Amino acid sequence: MAISRFYCATPLTPDTTIELPAALAHHAVRVLRIKTDTEIILFDGLGGQYTATLLIDGKKACARLGRHEPIEAELAGQITLVQGMASGDKMDWVIEKAVELGATRVVPLAAQRSVLQLSGERLNKRLDHWRRISQAASEQCGRNRIMEVAVPQTLQQYLATLTLPPTSIFFCHPGSTQTLAQAAQAAGNALALVVGPEGGWSDEELALAKKHKLTTAGFGTRVLRTETAGLALIAAVSALRGWN
Repeated sequence: MAISRFYCATPLTPDTTIELPAALAHHAVRVLRIKTDTEIILFDGLGGQYTATLLIDGKKACARLGRHEPIEAELAGQITLVQGMASGDKMDWVIEKAVELGATRVVPLAAQRSVLQLSGERLNKRLDHWRRISQAASEQCGRNRIMEVAVPQTLQQYLATLTLPPTSIFFCHPGSTQTLAQAAQAAGNALALVVGPEGGWSDEELALAKKHKLTTAGFGTRVLRTETAGLALIAAVSALRGWN
């Protein structure tokens, strides 16, 4: 039987006993019904993991930590997915699978034609929700670092804060004459995939990409749905670059 893994936001130290945060304790004891003295794995997102023993005393749950195990499951390169926000639960799916595929960061993009538009308290709640999905997906897939989910922003806002060179930012557009394979050869070990929303890019956004000299890239002869495109591109780039 697989050992249950849990993300603990509290920094962990070898050979200590800690009280588990209330939400983590509830999930382990009340939802998963793990018994006292059961072996679990904890990680704090700073790298590596700890084998621990769950200790239950009434309503309180603690963990007796063992040694630090420097185990990582990250890609050899860093991939940021700049994802046009999609409606319904599609963004939940994208974030969960981006974690599984090894993305370092997801930037939800409030594109001009995005069906989903968020602001105020609704935005904060959705962002918290997406970050919990990232944590849970890391627990499930064996990653010991948490994929960042950034605050949603417009394309203009994202481009204003760029640190990557244009050759490492792939602006994904079905009309591109350059293939993903061609674009991947010129990129560095950190790159971004910019994927449009369900309604596609606006003329203004296409002009912004051209102004910033982003690398346009296409992906086959078919037009992919927004929730498919980014994930397929992460997998393809990882394979093209030999990032496992």
